[in-house]
Amino acid sequence: MLASLTPATSRPPVTRPLTRSLYAYAVAILSEVSAETQAKARASGADLIARAKEGVEEIQPSEAAVELDGDDAVLVDVREQHEFEERHIEGAVHVPRGHLESRIEQFVADRSKRLIVYCASGNRSALAAKTLADDLGYEDVTSMAGGITLWRDRGLPVVTPRSLTQEQKERYSRHVLVPEIGLEGQLKLLDAKVLLLGTGGLGSPTALYLAAAGVGTLGLIDDDVVDASNLQRQVIHNTERIGMPKTASARKTIEALNPDVEVIEHNLRFGPDNVIELLSDYDIVVDGADNFPTRYLLNDASVRLRKPVVSASILSFDGQISTFVPYEGPCYRCLYPTPPPPELAPSCGAAGVLGVLPGIMGLLQALEVVKLVTGAGTPLIGRLLLFEALGTEFTELKVKRDPDCQICGPGAPQIADDELGKFPDYDLFCA
Repeated sequence: MLASLTPATSRPPVTRPLTRSLYAYAVAILSEVSAETQAKARASGADLIARAKEGVEEIQPSEAAVELDGDDAVLVDVREQHEFEERHIEGAVHVPRGHLESRIEQFVADRSKRLIVYCASGNRSALAAKTLADDLGYEDVTSMAGGITLWRDRGLPVVTPRSLTQEQKERYSRHVLVPEIGLEGQLKLLDAKVLLLGTGGLGSPTALYLAAAGVGTLGLIDDDVVDASNLQRQVIHNTERIGMPKTASARKTIEALNPDVEVIEHNLRFGPDNVIELLSDYDIVVDGADNFPTRYLLNDASVRLRKPVVSASILSFDGQISTFVPYEGPCYRCLYPTPPPPELAPSCGAAGVLGVLPGIMGLLQALEVVKLVTGAGTPLIGRLLLFEALGTEFTELKVKRDPDCQICGPGAPQIADDELGKFPDYDLFCA
């Protein structure tokens, strides 16, 4: 009886060699993991760079130059903006290291594409290449050893681009941050010469936003003066300027907005006697005309000179816009071989127009100009965009070149140089 009351702790211990072995093994594994974690935590920047270089392919600048000559690889510059502005390798896509994850797909959507990444010395590019391969799934990534420094030392060419002044860097900073625009796009805008046909309802917002964007030269064609009835929609003018020539009024507003812009006034009537001379000095024409004879004259002259035209029109609550680039898409006559009868196309003076409508369509014209100048996006070439303001509805129509067009079609008559300034009677044609 007393034996049965002996405490269990007094019994001889039971040995479990297997349990002890598993316990020792687990302790050893945890110790190794802890040691590895601590080692990683203590890793220096040099260690991280060394590990990255061990895990990615590196090529010499001379090898990269050979690959780039073949047009099969994409060169990615991961340096900061100011470094890229100082100098870079021609053709490089600029994606700063800090924005790599969020922006690289905008430039290289195909993850099977060969990527050659470079920086100043080869360190940031190795880290970027590892991120591209391991985290973002790009299949063929290499880092250029020595970066642009070694590239230059090997005598390979670099681009030393123009730079913006400090004031321009501040003014256009939001443009430069946009990858599709960047420094290169902003410089293109500063070099651009755009002619605005009309400084009224459409020309006003277009001129304001092109000036704000930094378009270097704006030509203004208008022979009218500011009237009180204009101020409901022609926002570039104001009450104090009633009676002033519209080109002069617009110039004052533009110069106050952006002193970078050179404004050239053409206070005259646009017609067959001056159209060739006027268009020849500009890169792009913005059509804000309010009558069909002027539109047909502009179309025929722009096709002869191969000048892009961004054309819009408005009436009541309806607007439409398209971009005509000669021989890349249809011209105005492909859409409208003949003008509509007057009863179907009354003027704004007769039918009226909602004041904000030209603002909407004019801003779309400004957007088209920016795309044409910078190469960003897809302009409205071969597309007619319709806008109905009451329902806030956009409708897009596909438009093709008319093979029978007498202006841009393959069978259109050739115009000799001495005949460039000769045009038919458009008033009679549109009567």
